[in-house]
Amino acid sequence: MTGYQFNRMRVRLFAVIEKDSNNDSLSRLYDGYMLVTIIVSLIPLTSKNWTTTSVIIDWVTSGLFIIDYLMRWATADLLAESRGGKYAKHRTRAFLLYPLTAMAIIDLLSILPTITSVLPVATAAGTLRVLRITRAVRCMRVFKFLRYSDQFNRILRVFRQERKVLYAVLGLAVAYIFVCAITMFSLEPTNFHTFFDAIYWASSTLTTVGYGDVYPVTNYGRVLSMIAALFGIAVVALPSGIITAAFLEDFNRNLTEQTRQSKVHNDQFDQELRALEQEMEELQEEMTGRRS
Repeated sequence: MTGYQFNRMRVRLFAVIEKDSNNDSLSRLYDGYMLVTIIVSLIPLTSKNWTTTSVIIDWVTSGLFIIDYLMRWATADLLAESRGGKYAKHRTRAFLLYPLTAMAIIDLLSILPTITSVLPVATAAGTLRVLRITRAVRCMRVFKFLRYSDQFNRILRVFRQERKVLYAVLGLAVAYIFVCAITMFSLEPTNFHTFFDAIYWASSTLTTVGYGDVYPVTNYGRVLSMIAALFGIAVVALPSGIITAAFLEDFNRNLTEQTRQSKVHNDQFDQELRALEQEMEELQEEMTGRRS
């Protein structure tokens, strides 16, 4: 196999394993196959005691996930090139940095328990054997759905667009929690034994949850708690409004772009139709001239 043929094969492989966006039937089939595999891999996690069937399902699905991970790693440079990142022209860096990307970490965590189960305890990987007995790591497979979700990608795009405003709101929330915690820790030194208790109380009050396990007992503390709760409603509502407005703006922008593309497609179709009608008229005139 020549280098050109190998690169063509990698390009085709990348088009298949990436989420379908060009009405590629093979890519759609692969997306459906991966979604089914993810769902099947979660079946053993619904039972406390694993049977032989559960172990077989885990091994088979983990094997398929490993193959998918290796294929994505093998085409990491094409992924960087398609996204136009700063490493798009540096293939070696793209390969080296791919395991550090968010989705690659999720993919690795979803297969790590199965991989460590076959490694000897005496090795350094024995410290990772804890992951094999924790179902929480296998639950990371749920996040593999995010790769195939258009809405999740849209939400991520909205967060990137509004990140400066959201960072400002986050800073306001952190400052609020810290100030309230210090104030309450000073007003209720006997009820709040540690500063972490005050931080915990301020966080639950900000989110208007209020579990009730830690609460002020003095009148000053209760007044501060009421003010903090009211202010928390505003802090929580602020990013919600920002995200909703940005999401609607992004949706309208996509809808406008789709409408424009549809209009362009219709205009092209009309031009081709008029050209075809003109050719038919010329052909009819030519046939009429020959008959006469």
